[in-house]
Amino acid sequence: MPSRPLDGKIALVTGAGKNIGRGIALALADDGAAIVVNGRSDQSAVDETVEAVRASGGTAIGCIADVSDPAAVAAMIETVQAEMGGLDILVSNAGLRRQTPFLEMEFDEWREILSVALDGAFLLARAGAPLMVERGGGAIVALSGVSHRVGTLDRCHVSASKAGLEGLIRALSRELAPHGITCNCVAPGAIDTVRGASAGARPASGAAQNIPLGRFGRVEEIAAMVRHLVRPDGAFITGQTIHVNGGAFLG
Repeated sequence: MPSRPLDGKIALVTGAGKNIGRGIALALADDGAAIVVNGRSDQSAVDETVEAVRASGGTAIGCIADVSDPAAVAAMIETVQAEMGGLDILVSNAGLRRQTPFLEMEFDEWREILSVALDGAFLLARAGAPLMVERGGGAIVALSGVSHRVGTLDRCHVSASKAGLEGLIRALSRELAPHGITCNCVAPGAIDTVRGASAGARPASGAAQNIPLGRFGRVEEIAAMVRHLVRPDGAFITGQTIHVNGGAFLG
């Protein structure tokens, strides 16, 4: 059988215990990448993703680490280097969702949200990019979203974190290009996932009527865009935010 496009590559996917992160991890494993499955605290969810990769014949390890903690990120990257031999692909998917009106929002909650989505992406890229340089290049993909494009209620902290994330990725695309590292954002719209309690109630099925394609997106559709960006046939795409939202926002 011909080689899969990511054979020999090593990918770290944060927030990969469930939903979009899990889907991305499985998709990259199907393309031949060895996967480092990261989660913040849910060991059982991380273990389930690792086992799913291994069950399909892939290679995976789990790594619990809070991406907003510089020491934890440094330790995780050391583990990646020691156990996997390097890093080629970094997917910054970890993020927190809270539903809090601005006039009720405390600064601690604001900082918590930004620390994971934005600070975490910085820490991961800063620690992981040198490993990619050593291997002659790589790909960084960060998961943004539609909220800051359409002004979602009760999520100004999430919106701010994602807007900053896109700015970070655009800047990194210029700075890391000489090293053969591409940097892009994928911005999902309303995706059919299992929502945590802090994310608020799941939109009713009728909400899909506001999406031109008339349905919620699937995890596999987000994973498909990420896998394209990190494969060799996506290597001329960098500095972009690619919207996958059924037409809810026309970027």
